[in-house]
Amino acid sequence: MKIDPRCVHCLLSRVHYQAMLLTDDTDTINRAVMAGLDALHRTYRQGEPAARISTAVHRSAYRAMGDRDPYREKKKLSRRLAVELMPLARSLVGDEVSEEHFRRAVVAATIGNTLDFGVDGFDVNEQHFEAEFRRLFDGGLDVDDTGRLIHLLDDVVYIADNSGEVLLDTLVLEQIRGMGGKVTLVVRGAPMLNDATIEDVEIHGIEAQVDRVLTTGSNAIGVCLDEAPSELVEAFEGASLIISKGMANYETMSEYGYRPIAYLLRTKCQAVADDMGLDTDMLVAKLVEQ
Repeated sequence: MKIDPRCVHCLLSRVHYQAMLLTDDTDTINRAVMAGLDALHRTYRQGEPAARISTAVHRSAYRAMGDRDPYREKKKLSRRLAVELMPLARSLVGDEVSEEHFRRAVVAATIGNTLDFGVDGFDVNEQHFEAEFRRLFDGGLDVDDTGRLIHLLDDVVYIADNSGEVLLDTLVLEQIRGMGGKVTLVVRGAPMLNDATIEDVEIHGIEAQVDRVLTTGSNAIGVCLDEAPSELVEAFEGASLIISKGMANYETMSEYGYRPIAYLLRTKCQAVADDMGLDTDMLVAKLVEQ
């Protein structure tokens, strides 16, 4: 996905948000915003990949703040909400392994993409998240290609998105492995925004539920192939299906041309929705094969 003029407001808004998470010191907040502005000035060009610019902006802001993980407390909250939600999610998905239960697991995991912070209009409401989860689950997917994924589950690379959310992803991973498929789980190589890292995998014991765990190799937004380990590139090239979770991973993976690839996300951004040919606030499981 290429940069969109609407991304500028979102990027700077998020820089300000994460600075406020870290401190109420006006000087530090101003330094972060100024660093973000400087990075935008250096990198913003029409036709540039959106994630390349957003990575530069957030890295510059992090350096200016002198903190590599301003979302650490939000990640703890995400994990707690996910753990509390899992009994309900599992009861709705069920324990049977089948095409229908795979679809239910995808619905639950895609709703999990709501476990995000700092996105205008979509900041998770912790007090009402269980009720929101029930409502969204009853509504199902707005774009549902889950039936077309079943024959592609032999060797899956699953790119996780947010902390906490990755626990809900395990419902899908269980279905894939229950059908005899192999799963390579991919998380961010270092802290960035609310993204899942190896820390989340270890806290929840997810390594026991997959065949292997790889990282993106860095804290770049989404997946930056220039910074990715060779094992990840080889996994992409050999996969029977790549499942890309969330908007940031969509922004990057849509640039590379890997096929087949399935995008699981909630369209929380008009620019991403437009790029996908969809409306905002949709639950999406979209397969791209060509």
